[in-house]
Amino acid sequence: MSDFSVKDCAHMARALRLAARGRYTAHPNPMVGCVLVNADEVVGTGWHRFTGAAHAEVNALREAGEKARGASVYVTLEPCSHDGKTPPCTEALINAGVGDIIVAMEDPNPDVDGGGLKLLRAAGLGVRTGLMAAAAAELNAGFVKRVTQRRPFVRLKIASSLDGAIAMQSGESQWITGPEARADVQRLRARSGAVMTGIGTVLADDPSLNVRAANIDTGGLQPLRVVLDSRMRMPLAAGMLTLPGTTLVFCTGKHDTAALHKAGAEVLSVADFEGHVDVRAVLRELANRGVNDVLVEAGPGLAGNLLERGLVDELVIYQAPHIMGSQTSGWIKTPSWTTLADRRSLIISDVRRVGADTRITASLAD
Repeated sequence: MSDFSVKDCAHMARALRLAARGRYTAHPNPMVGCVLVNADEVVGTGWHRFTGAAHAEVNALREAGEKARGASVYVTLEPCSHDGKTPPCTEALINAGVGDIIVAMEDPNPDVDGGGLKLLRAAGLGVRTGLMAAAAAELNAGFVKRVTQRRPFVRLKIASSLDGAIAMQSGESQWITGPEARADVQRLRARSGAVMTGIGTVLADDPSLNVRAANIDTGGLQPLRVVLDSRMRMPLAAGMLTLPGTTLVFCTGKHDTAALHKAGAEVLSVADFEGHVDVRAVLRELANRGVNDVLVEAGPGLAGNLLERGLVDELVIYQAPHIMGSQTSGWIKTPSWTTLADRRSLIISDVRRVGADTRITASLAD
């Protein structure tokens, strides 16, 4: 028999919806939502808006006021027990005199080791965990990946025709998908700590890699723009260098980077892997910078490299309802895959129409 009632589930579902409101603004912190219930009445709600702002629990306590005393607390992530940019939430909950606490998931950071829950139990509060834990973990998949595996969650975005083409052999590629799909990509960018591409895409398309949609409130945040450029061919006149935010160029070996620094880029040299920038080293560096989610918008070389090395956590494929024919470029190059046994099976989690196009969300089965 479940330890949780139907009402428990309804309150936690509300907390998860509140947490999701921080999708574009909370990172690198996790998204967290909180609901306070006293005598079957919701007396306080809160969610974490952005780093440095009050946490979800504190916002809910402020709204509840004196009604927080004796209330049940529904929170999507284990309350923090350490001093950071804000005081610990465990202390605020204990001081408010709440009754019991229902937590969707424990903090996955091994350095935390359930410290928040231990403090709450030591203060005499009833603590239950695991309600809608899978949904909470999925909401913060990037944060979980970063703190447990020391690398970000990698999301590979592809826009292709139905026959898998991303450009004509001449290089012509704008636009394969429709305006609705392109607007959807803006939302993917907004939820990402970094958008990554290869130098080939920069030279061919001069992409901006920023969030431009006026209807997406990112609180002024822009994703880190990341370019993999082993031989330092990054143009000083690249459009992204003129935009607010940071452009980070990864190369291999030693190069004269003074001009590129002056143009507005930060340059880091990392290990070489088979003549290319080692993407594992790049992902480690991004994790060290607090990046939870990386959106990859790149050509077939980088896309194939990531897939061959098992570094893609999710694929988002936009398929336009047309056929571009044989004089085209495909979206992936995987020279090590030479037989049917090398193919990768996908688990498709979502298929939906976005305008005239079809968006497929999938992960690798292995």
